[in-house]
Amino acid sequence: MPDMPKLHLEDALEDSPLTRNLLSVFEKDALVLKKYSVGLHNCCQRVMSAQNELCAATQNLAQHLRNYELQKFSLEPENSVLTSTLEQFAAYLDNVSSLQQVLSAQFSESMMFPMTKALQADLDEISTMYEMFQIATHDHEQAMNRFMKVSKKKDREVQELNEELYAMRKKYHQTALHYYSSLNAVQYKRKCFLLEPIVGYIHAQRAYFSMGYETVCKPDIETFLQNIQASIQGVQAELQIETKKTVDMIDSIEQQNQHSYYAEPPINMPYIPPNISLVQKSGYLFQRSKQLIGTKWDRVFFFTQAGNLMRQAMDEVAGSLVLDLNDDGVFAEPGEADDRRNVLQINTAKHRRHVVLQAENERERDEWIATLNHIVKDSGFVRGDKQVPQKSQRGSSVSSQQSMSTTSTTSPEKERRINPFDQSATDVIDSLDQAIDNAAFVESFLVRFLGSMEVKQDRGEKVVHETIRQIMAARAIHNVFKMTESRMIVSSESMRLVEPSSNTVRVQFALEDISYWAAHPENNRLFGFITRNKGEGSYACHIFECNVSSEEICSAIGSATKMAFHALMEKKAAEKIQSLKNKEKEEDCEDKSLLLANISALEDKEDGEVEEALPTTRPSGTGHYMHLIGDDEQDMLDEMDQEMSKLDVSQDSPRDASLPTSQGSESKPASGGEESLA
Repeated sequence: MPDMPKLHLEDALEDSPLTRNLLSVFEKDALVLKKYSVGLHNCCQRVMSAQNELCAATQNLAQHLRNYELQKFSLEPENSVLTSTLEQFAAYLDNVSSLQQVLSAQFSESMMFPMTKALQADLDEISTMYEMFQIATHDHEQAMNRFMKVSKKKDREVQELNEELYAMRKKYHQTALHYYSSLNAVQYKRKCFLLEPIVGYIHAQRAYFSMGYETVCKPDIETFLQNIQASIQGVQAELQIETKKTVDMIDSIEQQNQHSYYAEPPINMPYIPPNISLVQKSGYLFQRSKQLIGTKWDRVFFFTQAGNLMRQAMDEVAGSLVLDLNDDGVFAEPGEADDRRNVLQINTAKHRRHVVLQAENERERDEWIATLNHIVKDSGFVRGDKQVPQKSQRGSSVSSQQSMSTTSTTSPEKERRINPFDQSATDVIDSLDQAIDNAAFVESFLVRFLGSMEVKQDRGEKVVHETIRQIMAARAIHNVFKMTESRMIVSSESMRLVEPSSNTVRVQFALEDISYWAAHPENNRLFGFITRNKGEGSYACHIFECNVSSEEICSAIGSATKMAFHALMEKKAAEKIQSLKNKEKEEDCEDKSLLLANISALEDKEDGEVEEALPTTRPSGTGHYMHLIGDDEQDMLDEMDQEMSKLDVSQDSPRDASLPTSQGSESKPASGGEESLA
């Protein structure tokens, strides 16, 4: 059974124009279905009450079943199973219409009850939910207008209106969730309450007419009815599973969106900082417009698309251009207007006009300002003159800090915008081919850039796959079909994206900044890789489409990073060996210098100063002194001093100055000198 069309419950709170347009399609389908169901109910009632006109009523019923194919259901596909099933039923009704005699009690139990239950419990409930949804939408709009109008100086009134807006927004969200789920459930129930009455009608006719056994109780009819009954049971089982999932999703969505009910979250709620790295954003803002007397603020849905700021009113099918963010002098900043809070202003130098907007809270305002300024900067237009390109050096790796935009070297009076994606730019890397030739590993692929977004983790297949899903969904929602084709050069030094026609390097990534890469599990033409932003501690996932297998590109990236890692390890090992050699040379030089100093001291000192020049022991400290007297020689000198001290020698014969004392004290008198030792 094909998948049922559904309204996305997670989009109920945002209430974008696209969601409203999709909701109108479901409402129109429910209205047509109700109209058709009422007609079916009237036909069944006529069969039950008009016993004398049973044949004509049966023919009318058969014809009405055939008319289902002619109904313009917005969500029903052409040549659906339900259409063919009703056609088959109509054929059987034509065969038994001449033989039928109906008992009203049997019709009331088996035919009218499911139809009446469906009309009262399902379709009428949708009508009631529609009125409640309109009331909740109106109350939410009124509460929003009162909250946005209050002055920023009235803190107490702001708090009261904020609580009122919380209640109205929560009420609106809950009503929308139940309304959306009811419309989704009707897509399943239509297959039940449109088939069950007909099945009951056939069973009643078979039980009542024994004469029509040959006409009604054929084997093919029995098999057909069994298949229909099994199909109904299968749809009911799917409905029960979907109902349970819907209830769980509603609870989860309500828990996750508690902070979104407040325009300005209270102090006791966790603080959520603004995401200032966004490059795409959408949401409702209040826009100021001038009138004959005073100004007017309207709540409009704004979104960014292809470097433009777009707006779309609630009743509009498509968005309209507000401002081209690629124009000269465009920038966004906080502003002040009409004593309102959270105001931002978009300035343009070309048209000399300002776009004044108001966000719900400070976080939304800061995110809008950061997003608009990122688009102005990252879409290819920066302030400054063209800079002479830096040519890549032989054997060097390109770091990710070399961005697509050039820097400014002129004064503010001469600054102008340049587009690095322009093929006529002078930023051409002349030595690109030489750098490729010097690399140990090089592979080139043609790729098309789809989009990038910030991620919370630096690795994981789920992160890459979820990013691909979100980017492809966003491109489909905003009808973005344009893609930028580049030549991806994967080498053992870096990864480059080069403009194919002019050989201009658009962006470069160092291999150490690429933390993860993966291919899409179902579409082998999609792949993505995660990079880290130096100095910011954040990560970004970039998604591309290729003509070859994405596994081939991922394999090339893996081979390049592996070779770069081995080269880095070899370089570090060589540096360590060279450091050890330099250290040994320094120690040898220090030892030679100390030896020369001691020899020089021996030549310059007098004989009486030899004791001081030749220390008997190695002093503590740096440990760079040399041993000029061994330990055995020192022990021998100590014994000689003790023997000489016992001799009764004359004071006129001093001890030989060439033998220093062990403690560095003055020499003692001895008789005989060296002759006595001989």
